[in-house]
Amino acid sequence: MHINKLAIIIPAYNEGDNIKALLDRIQRDIKIPVEVNVIYDFDEDTTLPVLAKIKGLYPFTVRAIKNAYGKGVLNAIKTGLRHAGQEAMLVVMADLSDSLEIADEMYRKITEEGCDIVCGSRYMKGGSQQGGPKLKGLLSRMAGLSLHWLTGIHTHDISNSFKMYRKSVIDTMEIESDGGFEIGMELTVKAFAAGYKIVEIPSSWKDRTTGESRFHLWKWLPKYLKWYGWALRRRFKLQ
Repeated sequence: MHINKLAIIIPAYNEGDNIKALLDRIQRDIKIPVEVNVIYDFDEDTTLPVLAKIKGLYPFTVRAIKNAYGKGVLNAIKTGLRHAGQEAMLVVMADLSDSLEIADEMYRKITEEGCDIVCGSRYMKGGSQQGGPKLKGLLSRMAGLSLHWLTGIHTHDISNSFKMYRKSVIDTMEIESDGGFEIGMELTVKAFAAGYKIVEIPSSWKDRTTGESRFHLWKWLPKYLKWYGWALRRRFKLQ
């Protein structure tokens, strides 16, 4: 598939208070051509009236796409990955937490350096994280650093959802995740095991100031552990 712009995938759940600010940041911080795909669960979502009101305000296409696989952030991300019309795809949270100013460099690594997954990394030199639950942050950091050291996977931040993917690579994978944000971890460890080129660049993360987080630590922790163990077994060839 020819790469001519970046597909941005935004899972949204009642993000009416944030979506315009996010689109403003995309326009301000990302210089390459983009198309924006906002994935929603239900017709009463507060994000939709705002999108209708600001239609045509931006120089890029903004599409609202209903979740094709059932409700929840996992299925929203999966819908975006499967329905994006571009080879380069970036998953962005609607809560304004991600550092969009690095998207152009991520895109360059896909288009010019032949990378298959580019990970925004909070835990490498130059990365940072501000706010959020302390336990969640500690577990995320421990998982990312230890998996990097133990397996050699080319990111210190395996659990970060802020990743750019090559669509032709993702389309070869069966997505087995059934929880939430662990889908990004699954895709990355599978790509690494298959020999695809993965890199990371420093990113910053700031906790949301508006709206409610959809991250459920204790519900999803076993899902992350599943893919953590999967990566270790592949590395050490255990059954």
